[in-house]
Amino acid sequence: MSTARLTPADHRLLLRLLELPTAGPLETGPGAPPPRLRQAQRTYAEAAAEAGCVVVHHGAPDPAELERPEVPEAVRRAAADPAFLADQPSLVLRLGPPLPRAATAMFNVHLDTVAGDEPVSFDGTRFHGRGAADAKGPAVALLAGLRAARAADPAVGTEVGVLVQAVAGEEGGAMGVFGTRPLVERGLVGRLNVFCEPTGLRYLPRCTAAMTARVRVRGRDSIDDRPGEGHNATVLLGFLAQYLAEELAHHPGGTVCVAGLHTGTLHNRVYGRGDLLLNLAYASSAAGRRLGAAVEAALDSGLAEFSRRFAAAPPFALTAADARAITRLDWLKRGLPTLDGPDPWLRDLMERAGVEPWPADARGFTCDAIWMAGVPGAAAVLGPGDLAANNAHAQGEFADLADLDAFADTVARLLLAFADDHRQRNGAS
Repeated sequence: MSTARLTPADHRLLLRLLELPTAGPLETGPGAPPPRLRQAQRTYAEAAAEAGCVVVHHGAPDPAELERPEVPEAVRRAAADPAFLADQPSLVLRLGPPLPRAATAMFNVHLDTVAGDEPVSFDGTRFHGRGAADAKGPAVALLAGLRAARAADPAVGTEVGVLVQAVAGEEGGAMGVFGTRPLVERGLVGRLNVFCEPTGLRYLPRCTAAMTARVRVRGRDSIDDRPGEGHNATVLLGFLAQYLAEELAHHPGGTVCVAGLHTGTLHNRVYGRGDLLLNLAYASSAAGRRLGAAVEAALDSGLAEFSRRFAAAPPFALTAADARAITRLDWLKRGLPTLDGPDPWLRDLMERAGVEPWPADARGFTCDAIWMAGVPGAAAVLGPGDLAANNAHAQGEFADLADLDAFADTVARLLLAFADDHRQRNGAS
């Protein structure tokens, strides 16, 4: 087969998608204009129709999807506005007739982005714009790969089918709970399931998940002239931030990020209320449970140490005495699954398609592929570029045309290998 390449029409499609702001409310905050995600998905579906794809689903999930315990609190709060879900539909396309899962490959790509306006441009070799790398560029390259595979082997789209999930709710900490998860649970998956995220064109068959802990202090304020008459949440949370960082820095269960700490902004006041956030990534559900228990134990010992250390300091003695009573731990996000390890069939298929594996000793990352945990079928994360090197969540996000072309070619090779594998398993010539 000829090497897959993006066409000038693909270039125009990507530029159009980059021009449409699709960051969801969890990224942009209240009061921001609604995302133009539905329009972006329609534009994408129109282009996919030229590759032979038809729309099998386009809509938002039922609000009941957000009543489950693993839904992050930020999503629950946002969903109090009925427009929240309505503005963030997901799209599913199909190439070929409805076929059994064993004869279907699924590709998942998210068209929502992080917040931040980025100038859109293409100089012939590099695309700039929000979503260029994560993941509108890969979405367009995916269509080029589908076209090339279909042209090279008529079994693609006839004997084997392809599903494309173009979802909302990947960014902003939504973790796919209203985008990818409902589609997976509806059975819109395949024997092969590829989640298009930047991996340097190496396939990653495992994904971490994350949980978010919030340490809350709810004490009494005081004026700066009499600091000892109130609870000093700034000192207490500042101490706990350092204590937890030290206690959890080398925990084998995962990676701990001691994140935001907020009490107040004025200099002439003792703030009695504040929050400290911790984000905790883990590679398996068991590791997540161990890490969560370690956080709770470290907080308990940290409060004891604070009370011991500050009991005799007049400005902080009241805080020391009441530290345990005014402090509580909330889990804003917990119980998300992980994708654990390779499937032998997947490893063989990727090798036949010439796709290299993600290094075994390299750290993975979190994405919507976690929802394939326990679902029949093989799953992997695969895409062009690098999240950090391509400034995926930062200023100056870009995608090189050469990388997008390479991903299109990778998709085509993978689909051809999948079609060949299907023929062999079914005794066809």
